[in-house]
Amino acid sequence: MVRVKYIACSWRTVRHNDRIRHLIDNTPAFMDISAGKKIYFLSDFHLGAPDRERSLDRERRIVRFLEGIRTDAAMILILGDMFDFWFEYRKVVPKGYVRILGKLAEITDSGIPVHFFIGNHDMWMQGYFETELNIPVFDGPRDYVFNGRRFHIGHGDGLGPGDHGYKLLKKIFRNPVCRWLFGLIPPALGIGLADHFSRRSRAITGHADDQFLGEDREWLISYCKDVLRAQPVEYFIFGHRHLPIDFQLSPNSRYINLGDWIRYDTYAVFDGDHLSLLSHAP
Repeated sequence: MVRVKYIACSWRTVRHNDRIRHLIDNTPAFMDISAGKKIYFLSDFHLGAPDRERSLDRERRIVRFLEGIRTDAAMILILGDMFDFWFEYRKVVPKGYVRILGKLAEITDSGIPVHFFIGNHDMWMQGYFETELNIPVFDGPRDYVFNGRRFHIGHGDGLGPGDHGYKLLKKIFRNPVCRWLFGLIPPALGIGLADHFSRRSRAITGHADDQFLGEDREWLISYCKDVLRAQPVEYFIFGHRHLPIDFQLSPNSRYINLGDWIRYDTYAVFDGDHLSLLSHAP
């Protein structure tokens, strides 16, 4: 788990570009947390990878964790890549994952809100979570204000400078026409193809996410600084990076990356006063 001391950051107002203006114009959601209640943040389960046995073991572990936090959870936010691949056909969704989907349904049925941010591995959602699980789904960063503290939350893919190739692919994959065309492929073939390319991408990437790259090379830190030049935010929380990071952007602002549940079993929790990055690993 990476923890980085304070690095000076300017708070002066600057001219907004279109991306930052969109973020600032986004009205935050507000919630006051009752005493003894907490907000939980999780991401990057990648269920389905690398094989059925290890995925099922991970799914059972996550379900036990979710059951354990029900007693004090005011809200649960899942920041994407819950699945290694997910595509909703008109009448078909991927096979499996009944334990976690059932547990999330139990949690929302009990009155605990769950919010989901799509990631780069589960971007093709089309209403199943909203209809069947009563879980709102967001396709980009969103602001929340919990007990007067402003949070900026998202999966994290495609943010910050560079990575232009992926940003182009992201636009293509999220294009409604491309989504419709993929939906014409029979599920058995379409899901099989997507699973193949997901495994290939993971093999190419290897252990590139294992190390903290430094302030200037961590693109989510650059993104956070862009937002901070336009408005104060106490906490930035993202996934996608697969490395637990707690980075002090300024005396009043932190960037948290949630890591993943493949190697670290890490999550963040806000108790109304303090935000902590913790590990559930035994």
